[in-house]
Amino acid sequence: MTTVLMVLTAARHWTLRDGTQHPTGFWAEEFVVPYTTFRDAGWDVTIATPGGATPIVDELSLSLQGGGLPAKTRKLREQLDALEPVLAHPAVLADVDPDDYDLVFYPGGHGPMEDLAVDPVSGALLTQRLDSGRPLALLCHAPAAILAAQREDGTNAFAGRRMTGLSNAEERLNPFAWKANWLLEDKVKEAGVDYSKARVPLRPYVVVDGNLYSGQNPQSSHQLATRLVRDLG
Repeated sequence: MTTVLMVLTAARHWTLRDGTQHPTGFWAEEFVVPYTTFRDAGWDVTIATPGGATPIVDELSLSLQGGGLPAKTRKLREQLDALEPVLAHPAVLADVDPDDYDLVFYPGGHGPMEDLAVDPVSGALLTQRLDSGRPLALLCHAPAAILAAQREDGTNAFAGRRMTGLSNAEERLNPFAWKANWLLEDKVKEAGVDYSKARVPLRPYVVVDGNLYSGQNPQSSHQLATRLVRDLG
């Protein structure tokens, strides 16, 4: 059976430039769609978070503003309710060995901008996984986690690799993002990543560079998950 380690943010807020804390968590679609796609393929999925803290969903991702039409967000909420037992008791990230899994997958949401971007445990895991040559995938804001993947010489482990992630144009559709300390697209470029994005915002876009998979936005959730099932199946 194919095994997946899904690493979720444990953050409850995103600290903005003026010191305010924007409520956040993981993005519903970016967790639910890959999780159910992997489960329906017969894969076994383990959830892990920093410290084993119970992750929470970003309510914006279940609203008309952020999640889409009511029928879609209602289905996402129903699926999240059904998956509550899975989310209630995640593994402690520091206790898991990525080598035990066929795939390591990071969903997004603004949460990773707050915790995973500066988490040394996650950074070391990502570096180990990237160097192993085994499949690693990051979606939307999740590439923020690579900022903690520093090598001993001070360079970023992902420098020179091709990736995507939420674009500045997409981020600035959120009014609060104009108060952000930094934006994802800018930071991954500064880290040396060969960043690319779809020509049109909010459209599915997936980049594959060897063992490294990335998706640009929530709309890429299904395309990224199905690509992984196809490639690993």
